[in-house]
Amino acid sequence: MTDAIDLLLNTSLWAAVLRIATPLIFGVLGALLCERAGVLNLGIEGIMTMGAMTGWLAVFLGTPLWMGLLVAVICGALMGLIHAALTVPLGLSQHVSGLGITLFASALAAYLYRLIVEVGDLPPAIEPFRPIDLPLLSDIPALGPVLFSQTLPTYLALLAVALMAYVLFRTPLGLAIRMTGENPHAVEAQGLNPNHIRICAVVVGSALMAMGGAFLTMAAFDSFFPGMVQGRGWICIALVVFASWRPGKALIGALLFAFFDAYQLRLQTTLDAVPYQLFLMAPYVLSILALILVARRAEVPAALMSPFRRGER
Repeated sequence: MTDAIDLLLNTSLWAAVLRIATPLIFGVLGALLCERAGVLNLGIEGIMTMGAMTGWLAVFLGTPLWMGLLVAVICGALMGLIHAALTVPLGLSQHVSGLGITLFASALAAYLYRLIVEVGDLPPAIEPFRPIDLPLLSDIPALGPVLFSQTLPTYLALLAVALMAYVLFRTPLGLAIRMTGENPHAVEAQGLNPNHIRICAVVVGSALMAMGGAFLTMAAFDSFFPGMVQGRGWICIALVVFASWRPGKALIGALLFAFFDAYQLRLQTTLDAVPYQLFLMAPYVLSILALILVARRAEVPAALMSPFRRGER
């Protein structure tokens, strides 16, 4: 028990929490943006997988790391555009379209990987993003090694949280996005096109999801394998509800799940008498409990999953 408590004082644990949370931060911000505009994007799991593969593949074929990240963003945006085209102007089921995108993108990523890359006994690897120590800040006791010795995509994820919060709640654009998810007819009355806003929100949100997937292959690991997203997309969908559709709370939710995950990995080495399967399921069980406690007070965007058709009420 003493060892388990000592782990909480280890800075490497908290640095790992921020690292594990990074793809979740990108994913939950992307899902949040889509849902704030009134579109449920269940394609997130496939979009993250596509982002992970295409970003890694671009670097494997010789492009710089940031160019690989850009390739992942573009591919994620294209997947989002397909989902938006099916659900916004055509008004098809957002559930069916999202699940179709997940199946399509996941299968396409695996197919292209097998088609282009020669896989031997060990998966091919790239040189990933490396942690960067920020001058002076990384020397701050306790806090420095946790916050200021991360990879550049992690800093970008934290910046994205602040930018998303500012845009949604401090700008006319954010007001238009939020109102599109609440009352698109009121948005139309102001001379704006709710469908255009929804399409743009889904495209940008999907690009963020793809960045979360790209982080896995270009910073957390150095190779790609099918299934490596491992349900993170579905966790992000749940975290949006946990966050009550607010970026700040979304960051807290991502960090909370990452803490459970990082802590259970270390507990496996200190509590040998406990079956490791209990540790593996602990982050999900605890996240579900936290979701139950918070979700009852969450206010769902009123027009979420409701297609907008001009002239209808």
